[in-house]
Amino acid sequence: MKNLAYSPEQADVGRKRGDWHVIKSLLPFLWPAKDVPDALEIKARVTIAMLCIVLAKVATVFAPIYLKRAVDALAPADAATAAVSIPLALIIAYGAARFLGQAFAQFRDAVFAKVGVRAVRRSSAVVLAHLHRLSLRFHLDRRTGALSRSIERGRNAIDSLVSVSLFNVLPTLLEVVLVFGVLWKAFNVWFGVVSLLVVIVYVAFTSFTTEWRLKYRRESNALDNKAGTRAIDSLLNYETVKTFGNEDLEVREYDRVMGEYESASVRSQSSLAMMNVGQAFIISVGLAVLMAMAAVGKIAGTMTVGDFTLVNLYMLQLSQPLNFFGFVYRNIKQSLVDIEKMFDLMDVEPEIKDKPDAKPLHVNGGEVRFENVSFAYDPRRPILKNISFTVPPGKMTAFVGATGSGKSTIGRLLFRYYDVANGSISIDGQDIRDVMQASVRAAIGVVPQDTVLFNDTIRYNVSYARPDAPDADIDHAAGLAHIHDFIAALPDGYQTLVGERGLKLSGGEKQRVAIARVILKGAPILLFDEATSALDTHTEKEIQANLREVSIGRTTLVIAHRLSTIVDADQILVLADGEIIERGTHEELLRQGGSYASAWAKQQKSMAVGIEDRDDFQPAVRVAE
Repeated sequence: MKNLAYSPEQADVGRKRGDWHVIKSLLPFLWPAKDVPDALEIKARVTIAMLCIVLAKVATVFAPIYLKRAVDALAPADAATAAVSIPLALIIAYGAARFLGQAFAQFRDAVFAKVGVRAVRRSSAVVLAHLHRLSLRFHLDRRTGALSRSIERGRNAIDSLVSVSLFNVLPTLLEVVLVFGVLWKAFNVWFGVVSLLVVIVYVAFTSFTTEWRLKYRRESNALDNKAGTRAIDSLLNYETVKTFGNEDLEVREYDRVMGEYESASVRSQSSLAMMNVGQAFIISVGLAVLMAMAAVGKIAGTMTVGDFTLVNLYMLQLSQPLNFFGFVYRNIKQSLVDIEKMFDLMDVEPEIKDKPDAKPLHVNGGEVRFENVSFAYDPRRPILKNISFTVPPGKMTAFVGATGSGKSTIGRLLFRYYDVANGSISIDGQDIRDVMQASVRAAIGVVPQDTVLFNDTIRYNVSYARPDAPDADIDHAAGLAHIHDFIAALPDGYQTLVGERGLKLSGGEKQRVAIARVILKGAPILLFDEATSALDTHTEKEIQANLREVSIGRTTLVIAHRLSTIVDADQILVLADGEIIERGTHEELLRQGGSYASAWAKQQKSMAVGIEDRDDFQPAVRVAE
């Protein structure tokens, strides 16, 4: 069974899956299915590239034969021969074969370039799309730094693996087979056997030592992820670091992790040097044995000087790809280690899935109904306990209660970030588990407490609700959100960059951008999740006025801290420990004289003495909702 969750530990340590499983997963990107765009062109390019590989190696293997014949022509058996003719045709043939070997290799690279880049592009898009399909639980548990580095390394590894495996491993194997055949046919089987034995010993030694070194690669990867996560966390929390003066602490912690990474990398490099020495020894012994065999044949009169040269050229010619094969094999294994991290992500199943027969949500009024809903993030700690309520079309329902009472969880369940454990949630009579997630979210506009903007222009952030919206609609939405005049007064207007997470804008300005987005989206259901609790009183009143304008005629759910912001709600639900303990209008709840009335009296008293209380329900212990 595939994973339904992604623990932080998985970000650092990948499962040691089989290499063939990884390679098999890559094949669809190199030989795409018929329904993939440009599939026929990609397959044609792969086929032509493979043909070029064969032609390049045939030319490379035949080149030494022409040189051997030229050498024999220049050094005839009869040393007393008076005149030696220049073997011009053989020399030209040798040069032509060398040229064709290089030309076909370059043509192969040119033809295959689009295939490799397209494989990286498609695989990266598939991973990103999968990450966006994963549940909120996954994204709350993730480590952004480690995740981004795993994806980046995986993307680069795919590029490397595709080009290296096709253009080095296969040509090298083909060349070994051709050289073995030529030596066997030209001389005797022992020349072929020795050359093949050198290759086998070399490959076995390289494979064994590379597998042994992989533990160092995995260790350095994990430490690299850890260091990257530490650095990104410190930069994302720049203001907190500055506030507490902990710059030196962050640098020390980063340097400590990098110190561990340094040690692991040194071990990896040292083991690499040992492997290179072993590879050079195997090649040198093989070359010496074959040269000795050729020298014996020359002395015995069964071989010529050209034959001696041919054997030398073939071994030197084989030694180059074999030396590179050591690097190639290491690169392949290391790439597979990097790619497996990315495939770990692909194996994480979305927690929330559409049913096979799910249809789009049809909104006709926008009635929202919770019926006997229970939910828990952790089964050991229930959050919502059998709650029921209805928000009539076009009406406003507010939710109040202490932190941890379950207010924000209601919004997350409505947006279907999670599925309820018991009960049901419906919109206009349609259970949201039976319809497509995208259609549910398209029907709901959200103004959160903390509006996070993209590091782009104001226009981009407003238009994010409807990317194809014309400029006139964007300007109109900003006008209704009472931010158009502010934007127009900026030197760059709507092209003003808002900075990382929108930090160049004030809290009120960011909230107005969020309101403009909701207006542009035009959703029939609105969710205000403590949209003004982090603002000063003056800005809060202005934003509240904007929200009231936006919510006219729409089904609205308001999660609120301050009671003064929801006195006009058609229904107020008071939550405590995941249960609705009171419900009614503002006046009705005051008459009941319960928790709401007590909180209202507390707020009025605080205002009378000039104390601003940001939370009218004060729990004894604050816990996450």
